[in-house]
Amino acid sequence: MSEKYIRYEVADGIAVITIDRPAKRNALTSAMCADLHAAWQTFAASDNVRVAILTAAGDDVFTAGADLNDPPPQFWQGVPNLGVPVSKPIITAVSGLVIGAGVPLVAMSDLCIASTSTRFIYPEAKVGVALGLVSSIVTRIPHKVAMELMLMGEPVSAERAYQVGLVNRLVAPGEQLSAAREMASILVANAPLVMGMLKDMALAALPKAGPEAMFHTQRAINRVLQSEDAKEGPRAFLEKRKPTFRGR
Repeated sequence: MSEKYIRYEVADGIAVITIDRPAKRNALTSAMCADLHAAWQTFAASDNVRVAILTAAGDDVFTAGADLNDPPPQFWQGVPNLGVPVSKPIITAVSGLVIGAGVPLVAMSDLCIASTSTRFIYPEAKVGVALGLVSSIVTRIPHKVAMELMLMGEPVSAERAYQVGLVNRLVAPGEQLSAAREMASILVANAPLVMGMLKDMALAALPKAGPEAMFHTQRAINRVLQSEDAKEGPRAFLEKRKPTFRGR
């Protein structure tokens, strides 16, 4: 993973994944989204890491969204609970501006700590370009609030986000990561099988908007196409032998 822009650090059973590009307002490039995808894979596969926190460097901007100089076509692969199946809790800790692609990062995580300075902005209706993943927010907050966020493109305050359930707790600017660590420390001590079961059931119960359902399907297809079995079949055909499939 990129050491410069995406950091993955572990302590006390908690992974902290940090978007670290403050000079560019933590805008997300293709490589950064690939690194986020790799971070979720690492977290999902780590037996000794039970909770992840997604945060960003600085208190002024969680992310400015996609970097328009290098827009990530596979952004969805870096989104919590979408790019990689994860049965463990994921907390976002945000402060300042959460713009564009940052909104799905928060909406599709399991829990969110936000500073009182946080502002959620989805500006694509003003820009004229959108991939549609944000539409899944209608299954996570009230419908008319979601429509206002998506269609108006105007800032939604931290207090309003808290009132409608996009945010779990509000803290002073600069305290969002420590508050997320406190929450994570409680989760680390809880029964992982129970939390995993309940999270999986809760995600299964959520309706999937079109783009979200499409990306879940694409993830399943990618798993097959990128597998060793997918290479073994054609190889066995060319070698005129029976393939040996290993389920990986």
